Amino acid sequence: MGAGAVATSGETSGYAHLIDPNRKWYKNRRLVALNAWILLLLITSSTNGYDGSMMNGLQSIDHWRLYFGDPKGGKLGLFNAIQNIGSLAAYPFAPYVSDGVGRKASIFFGATIMCIATVLQAAAQSFGMFIGARFLIGFGLTFAASAAPLLVTELAYPTQRATLTSTYNSLWYSGAIIAAWTTFGSFKIQNTWSWRLPSAIQGLPAVIQVALIWFAPESPRWLVSKGRNEQALKTLAYYHADGNDQDPLVQYEYNEIKAAIDLDRTVAEKVGWKTLVATPGNRRRMRIIIAIAFFSQWSGNGLVSYYLNEVFKTIGITNGTHQLLINAILQMWNLAWALTASSLVEKIGRRILFISSTIGMIAFFTMQTICSAMYAKNGNNAAAYAVIAAIFLFFASYDLAYTPLIVTYTVEILPYQIRAKGFVVFNFAISLSLIFNQYVNPIALKKLGWKYYIVYIAWLTFELVFVYFFVIETKNRTLEETAVIFDGPENVDALAGVATNAVDEKGSDISIHEEKEKV
Repeated sequence: MGAGAVATSGETSGYAHLIDPNRKWYKNRRLVALNAWILLLLITSSTNGYDGSMMNGLQSIDHWRLYFGDPKGGKLGLFNAIQNIGSLAAYPFAPYVSDGVGRKASIFFGATIMCIATVLQAAAQSFGMFIGARFLIGFGLTFAASAAPLLVTELAYPTQRATLTSTYNSLWYSGAIIAAWTTFGSFKIQNTWSWRLPSAIQGLPAVIQVALIWFAPESPRWLVSKGRNEQALKTLAYYHADGNDQDPLVQYEYNEIKAAIDLDRTVAEKVGWKTLVATPGNRRRMRIIIAIAFFSQWSGNGLVSYYLNEVFKTIGITNGTHQLLINAILQMWNLAWALTASSLVEKIGRRILFISSTIGMIAFFTMQTICSAMYAKNGNNAAAYAVIAAIFLFFASYDLAYTPLIVTYTVEILPYQIRAKGFVVFNFAISLSLIFNQYVNPIALKKLGWKYYIVYIAWLTFELVFVYFFVIETKNRTLEETAVIFDGPENVDALAGVATNAVDEKGSDISIHEEKEKV
């Protein structure tokens, strides 16, 4: 079996003494530039968030429902699920593009496909054309979304890595907010542009990435893996130390990256999908990664993310304007909580956030179930309003961990050589869970109503048991140190030792050189 309630929060990273506490990123021109490039990568998540919220909104727009024959049940499930089916089709190829030709090339390729697909979606003349366009959006999104968070975590300044990587998934809600307010505004348009306009705006992040991605820096880790060590060192030095390639922090990062990749290079040519489960450490990683992927979609949040209007109908809220307005406000609430949690991941730690998040979800989803039952039995309006409050409180709990941490935790516990493949498995698991949700949820809600919520309460209880026994604390470590925790503590010490010794040797060489100059 895997790890139990293991914690390493008391340990500090080997690079901590190399960080200047007085060096603020917002006062450093090159760190500001680096974070601007990272922002370009973060908006990939917005496209995904936009889709869920847009499909929620379109279901409340009369012109969309009439144009496509008022889809219900399985047909409505297909409208939502087809994007994830497109994503599934791309997963076998995405890691090879990201590892083979680079993170930037993968993002460019995916964004280009999404640009074409959103044009087709906005211009759709039939059910088939709309479905085909959404399939292509999912296909392209996989290439971009499989590479963007990897590039974020592999480029970020060490002390900002966890926060920025956590922000990646949190910005899902930025896309959701834009979609919610766009559909709220276009609701008043009395023709097909009421749904064509939000369909077209979905492509905006991809357009920006196509225009700018080639100007962004490439991953130093990818560069080292391709033997382009000098370029990797130059990239680290330029953004992390104002161009000084002898800076102790840069030397520590560079030598640790080389050590980690050299450690895996002996098996690099044999790295295939079987490698993900070939060792006890990798099996522990995959068990956690697949579990949190399913948890992130099977915690009851999928009911609201794609079928909020169906949930509203169970409590008597049928006015389209009211549904769209609550959806828009909910997305703003979610973004605020997710970004707050993103800023706390290194202070509080992953493990505490996962446990606290799951406990909160159980409490507030139970509250939602009880109040929905009260409304169903006696039509109590106070109970209906309490359901809305429970939804907001549920998502505040969800956003503590399952929005900011699922991507961060996945990419940081995977060693470089299997990071792209492991992240694809994570996304694959999410797509499978989403397809299940998007087909099953509307059917179950229609047949069972509030009673369907009881299934999720039971599942959330299982989630709490799992995260308590299997989620390992990883805060205050470099990317390489975090990845090897699962292979035993001796590997962590060995890796840090290589990097520290290299820095010490470099420091000694510099000191000797300075002494000779004085003589």
